[in-house]
Amino acid sequence: MTRKASLHFIDSCSRQRAELARVGFALGHHCEVYGDLSELSVHPPREGIIIARDTAEEGGVGMILDRLSRLGIWLPMIAVDVQPRPGRIVEAIKSGALDYLALPLDPERFTRCLARIGKEAEQFGAARRRMIEARDRISTLSAREREVLDWLAEGSSNKAIARELDISPRTVEIHRANMMNKLGARHAAEAVRLRLEAKLEPKLRA
Repeated sequence: MTRKASLHFIDSCSRQRAELARVGFALGHHCEVYGDLSELSVHPPREGIIIARDTAEEGGVGMILDRLSRLGIWLPMIAVDVQPRPGRIVEAIKSGALDYLALPLDPERFTRCLARIGKEAEQFGAARRRMIEARDRISTLSAREREVLDWLAEGSSNKAIARELDISPRTVEIHRANMMNKLGARHAAEAVRLRLEAKLEPKLRA
């Protein structure tokens, strides 16, 4: 039997919010509804699962996850929408959503989804926290330092990076040292780990 959860629904449509809550209550869960992220931010939840409408015009669930992270909220999220498009699904999952469900919610699929995510919630929170912290560190890098990090993550040596960027190996060493210092990395493997945890698209110039 699925453990009962606290569900937090975010949807700007009052009718849709009511329908989402109806499904949640019918399955025996505790439900809270919010018209937007600002409402949720007044009394931010510290446990449960967030189910958010993925609206491209409002920045999508990626923006919601980012703002929640800035509030120190690391809860798992399910994105929902009417007739989800493949591109939106991919974007939401890349942003950190753990699943994407079509509206109206199918109770059986929703139950299976909640059961799976409930088991992954703790790991998700830790991974999300590491990702945001890694992105914050990487955002302090200059464009050239970021390029050096990206090539380093590809397994390139200083000489290879110098060839790719058309600069001297000595200049690569300087950028690499500055990059390591800003990231607080003691060695190259730690810098690469941060790069992977940040889950950023590489900015490589061939």
